Amino acid sequence: MATGQGLPQDLPPGRLPLYAVAVAVVAANAYYFHPIIGLVVRDLQVDAATIGLVPALNQVALALGILLLLPLGDRFSNRTMVTAAISVQALATLIMALAESFPMLLLGSTLLGFATLAPYLMPAYVSKRVEKRRLGQATAWLTTGVVAGVLFGRGIAGPMAEAFGWRSIFFVATGLLLLCAIGLPRLMERGERSPAGEGGVRERLGYLNLLLSIGPIVRRHPEALLSGAIQGLSFGVFLALWLALGLHLTSPRLGHGADVVSYLAILSGVGLLTTPSLGRLADRIGARRARTLFLCLQMVAIGSFAAAGDAVWWMAVPAVLMGISGPITDVSGRMTILGLAPEIRTRLMTVYVVLMFAGGGIASWLSTFAYDLGGWTANVTVAALLSGAALVLSAWSLWRWGR
Repeated sequence: MATGQGLPQDLPPGRLPLYAVAVAVVAANAYYFHPIIGLVVRDLQVDAATIGLVPALNQVALALGILLLLPLGDRFSNRTMVTAAISVQALATLIMALAESFPMLLLGSTLLGFATLAPYLMPAYVSKRVEKRRLGQATAWLTTGVVAGVLFGRGIAGPMAEAFGWRSIFFVATGLLLLCAIGLPRLMERGERSPAGEGGVRERLGYLNLLLSIGPIVRRHPEALLSGAIQGLSFGVFLALWLALGLHLTSPRLGHGADVVSYLAILSGVGLLTTPSLGRLADRIGARRARTLFLCLQMVAIGSFAAAGDAVWWMAVPAVLMGISGPITDVSGRMTILGLAPEIRTRLMTVYVVLMFAGGGIASWLSTFAYDLGGWTANVTVAALLSGAALVLSAWSLWRWGR
């Protein structure tokens, strides 16, 4: 069956897993830094608060790139945009691999963030090609790709950095991105114009007007702002905990290597197994109800981190709980947007993702700053405050709009 624009109603069999693999390769780049942050601090001779600028500006640049570039996905070919963005990412990781100074590393990481569009173009692309009853499952596949990328990035970076130096991981990332830039466009349909409608592309909006059109669209759909704010807080919790863990576990007091951080991160890969089934659960019980439920689980995970103290293997329990709660919180948040009119989904997703990464950027710097001031205990406190705020907002959205 075809849509009014000649697009397939359903993706070919097996296409979603392949998209998930490509998304994993692209998403991994933001997470290589977590286990190796302690090694970079010592090599470049900077303090914890300063090194926090690397992930912080990466996330802020990502939010800026999403704001300025992602809306073009409602007008131009997602296929072309994905190819260009991944190619720029390959250049950025090469700069990071060759960096001999903190400013050069910061430049590469910031450029990398700005060009990270593919994981956020793909949900809108896919949502136009699956039936609404399969939206949760399809979104969960792509989120599983992100989870796999997070797991791969954090899982391989520590051992590789210990064996070959921290720059080696960014050389590997460059090669993987080049392969992805060649392969992913071959799996994407060329025809992808959205149907005309509310704010649709047939309006032929200029670039500035396209950006300005986000305001009226959001006023008609204010939940996009709320869902983005909730995800920004939840994602901030994730970054705050894992960046501080990279500093805490490799500190002189505990003396673990970066590989231990990676091994702990691998345990959070349980999300690979749970996210698809939990996506179907969100289809059944409702996105807002699922999000509120799993934000409660996130609070339990933070309490477990606090209870674990310095016992690294006791941290496995909250790591697993975070691996379960984080991805499905994101899936359910996206579902509140991706069920709306197809021709405005990319712009609504722009709002959601900008708020998500703005929150992540602020939390990245706040976490390393808090660690500098009060160590691991201060960082866990910051995470608990962020998670509590997300839970309150999610509960309010459930009361306001229902399941």
